Amino acid sequence: MKKYRGQFSVRAMCRVLEVSSSGFYDWLGRKESASSRANRILLLEIKAVYKKSKRRYGSPRVYHQLRKNDRVTCSKNRVARLMRKNSIQATRKRRFKATTDSDHAAPVADNILDRQFDVECADAAWCADLTYSAPKLWKPSGYG
Repeated sequence: MKKYRGQFSVRAMCRVLEVSSSGFYDWLGRKESASSRANRILLLEIKAVYKKSKRRYGSPRVYHQLRKNDRVTCSKNRVARLMRKNSIQATRKRRFKATTDSDHAAPVADNILDRQFDVECADAAWCADLTYSAPKLWKPSGYG
């Protein structure tokens, strides 16, 4: 509602959302609560540990790192709740998968060079290196 005050009337938004306009104005003037401030600070610590782990740690590991470094005192469930609420979740490392199938019935090119790499003239023999490069992993936006 605070964001759309310039576009819509506060009374109309309060009526649609079924809240009182006096409650909205009271909320505007209210200071941030101690628990929400503590959660905001804890979330910064969680994001730092998560980023340092290359986005691989879930809530149990993040919790243990926070406790290990004596950064903050909190519960496992609180860390899990904040991570879930802010869409922070571990990304799995991709398993290695061989991309070459050498056991096939397809025709294989003849070995013309027969490991004789010394040639008489230029452009008589060519060789190549096929290197597999894993695709980049998707990263959620807003985390560096």
